[in-house]
Amino acid sequence: MRIIHQIALTYLDAVGDVHAKSLLDYFGSAEAVFSAGPEALMMVPGIGPLIAGQILKSRSRALFLAEQQLRFVEKYGVQVLFYTDERYPYRLRNCHDAPVVLYYKGTADLNHPRIVSIVGTRKATAYGRQLCKQLCEVLSGYNVLVISGLAYGIDVSAHKESLQYHIPTVGVLAHGLDRIYPAQHRPVAEKMLLNGGLLTEFPSGTAPEKTNFPQRNRIIAGIADATIVVEAAARGGALITAELANSYSRDVYAFPGRTSDLCSQGCNFLIRTNRAGLISNAVDFVEFMGWEQFSDDRHASQLQMPLELDPELTRLLEALGHSEMHVDELARVSHLSQGQLAMSLLDLEMLGLLAVLPGKIYRRA
Repeated sequence: MRIIHQIALTYLDAVGDVHAKSLLDYFGSAEAVFSAGPEALMMVPGIGPLIAGQILKSRSRALFLAEQQLRFVEKYGVQVLFYTDERYPYRLRNCHDAPVVLYYKGTADLNHPRIVSIVGTRKATAYGRQLCKQLCEVLSGYNVLVISGLAYGIDVSAHKESLQYHIPTVGVLAHGLDRIYPAQHRPVAEKMLLNGGLLTEFPSGTAPEKTNFPQRNRIIAGIADATIVVEAAARGGALITAELANSYSRDVYAFPGRTSDLCSQGCNFLIRTNRAGLISNAVDFVEFMGWEQFSDDRHASQLQMPLELDPELTRLLEALGHSEMHVDELARVSHLSQGQLAMSLLDLEMLGLLAVLPGKIYRRA
């Protein structure tokens, strides 16, 4: 059976996701990999004599383990998503280290038009949990799918609030689908199966080993359009996820916190180093993503507002036009002093008429 060879590909010794894709590209199918001889295997880029030998030695064992896994997925109604399948998350497929096989149980579309990952510290504060609530309350009106890791803290808060506001939500696990970790989150996971789902690259029988969590974070980062970091310490999984999202050219946003708060140090670092855009509420995020849809009345009022501005603000908007401009160039074309310019920019930003980009670049909102 074709699916057995696809699953078995993940059990071959010395073959990770990158090598597996090289084998698929060369041979055209997983079945062909299991019938190829040593000479053909060594023709594959990156596959030398050592790896070819390990593939040949482990093929029988890989097929045996794949048969066991197939019995599990058939018994429990688990979907096997192979890298080349149409149902495989296309955003994730574009990441060079995407898993070759995913195991999925749930109702949500993993190719949903709008997918947001929400991550953060396991030691969430009341501030972080409230941000999750406010975030999901607003996102409920924008047809999104929320992704997180079903861990303690911000992750499970994001899932709970998504369920509360009837947002489909998927948990990416660091173990097989034969268990839930932590066990306390089983009631939440069961509800997620009805409106969302559970996703993993790990076959049944895989325990939640420490090394699995950073590995699963690449799925959380790669499957979404954007990642939001709610609370994060100076070190931890949330920062790893943000770094991976940046490497995949995904949008990353973070809520700032007080400099004295340990759970905000990571968020403040991401913002300070331009690794994440600063958002103070969910509306900021929606506007950055371009999802905001104005009614005719609101749009008209937005267009009329500049006519009632002070002359200095009007002059600044006219100087900016519809392009992006560095603060130094704005100072030159507007003929405002540095003090006047700084105050005017702040006023326009507070009125929602100006957007600030990294590197002191400004554009009309």
